[in-house]
Amino acid sequence: MGSEVTAVRISVCTLSLLLCVQWLTVVASGAPYETGRKLLLNGVEEEAISPASQVHNAKNDNHFSYSSKVVVMAVPGVLVLGCFFLCPCFQSKKRNDTSALFQKNQTSTDSYSSFEGGYNLEKIQASPMRHSSYSPRTSTSQNLNRSGSVHLDFSHIAKATQNFSPSFKIGEGGVGTVYKAQLLGGRWTAVKRAKKGQFDSAEFNSEVEILSKIEHRNLVKLLGYVEKGDERLIVTEYVPNGTLREHLDGQRGKILDFNQRLEIAINVAHGLTYLHLYAEKQIIHRDVKSSNILLTENLSAKVADFGFARIGPVESDRTHISTKVRGTMGYLDPQYMKTYQLTPKSDVYSFGILLLEILTGRRPVEPRRPAQERVLIRWAISSYNEGDVQSLMDPLMKEPVGVRILRKMFCLAFECAAPSRADRPDMKDVGEQLWAIRMAYNGAKKE
Repeated sequence: MGSEVTAVRISVCTLSLLLCVQWLTVVASGAPYETGRKLLLNGVEEEAISPASQVHNAKNDNHFSYSSKVVVMAVPGVLVLGCFFLCPCFQSKKRNDTSALFQKNQTSTDSYSSFEGGYNLEKIQASPMRHSSYSPRTSTSQNLNRSGSVHLDFSHIAKATQNFSPSFKIGEGGVGTVYKAQLLGGRWTAVKRAKKGQFDSAEFNSEVEILSKIEHRNLVKLLGYVEKGDERLIVTEYVPNGTLREHLDGQRGKILDFNQRLEIAINVAHGLTYLHLYAEKQIIHRDVKSSNILLTENLSAKVADFGFARIGPVESDRTHISTKVRGTMGYLDPQYMKTYQLTPKSDVYSFGILLLEILTGRRPVEPRRPAQERVLIRWAISSYNEGDVQSLMDPLMKEPVGVRILRKMFCLAFECAAPSRADRPDMKDVGEQLWAIRMAYNGAKKE
């Protein structure tokens, strides 16, 4: 590239010297002004010269001849100097422009192909949107900023459960096993350990996110979590008195009376109302059932297990979210199963089945019963329509309850479990109706 530029410069300078020689020849021959003018015009159309102008030119011949000689001598010199300085400057500017362009594109990966590998891209600075490596979370408790949160890691929990000994097991579900663990400070907690290879990372993250956003006396409280390798652990408060299903089955000794069952239903309604209306974002539980209702020592109910929970519609003009069907057979909203459209009314349907379960003691589906009694909702509606309300009540509960109160309870359960979500009340309305039933029940006992 440099040798070619040098050759061009030499050629231009040589041409300039030849022009200078030609001009000197003209001057030496004493060419008149008009001849010099014609040469300078170099083929441009000449004007006609009148006799008057010839006289005028003759008078001033000596003057113009002197001036023309000066001009003729100066022009080639300027031409030579211009060629000498212009070429190097032009080349220097061109070199600087190319250097600037190259330097400008050093920060752009798109320019790599333009220079055909002339630029080394090894050192690219990390940007906020680029992560050099993935480092999995090992504990969420450090991210929880709430009362009662604990700082832990996998080794702490493994030690507290004696390496997840069966003797510490307190429950088991489709995606994990629950253990009790006494952590530092003597506090008992519940540890849900996901089954290896069966957990869904998205559902695990969703459960943690949802639990971290809620705090209500009728909802279990998140204390921390561990995500390390193929281990997923969620640590919540420990509720010592078992599940509602265990109490309905008589596994906890004392049988629940009607007032206790009514209070449990009110507690669950309060918890679901909070999720649907008062949480930071609307939350749909999707798995309301008796085995997910935990009871404290004074029989206060807490809704647990948010593994299937989903954030509700974010946009104000949307009434549902579209998602695959998750939940437990017998509690699933039939309209949700058909349309894959999830709304808070799906939780209302599950609550209606739960309320029937609380009143009758039966499970939603019992295959061993006669055909007409296998599905709880069908059997309950059929028996209610026959007018035999008392026979619907749990036979383990011996206390008498007024028919008027029972009718209100069953009518509310049927309303919640209506086939169409448009016919179901919202959970706030359900809670208010249960309060009214409690007032009526307490008033009837005083009579």
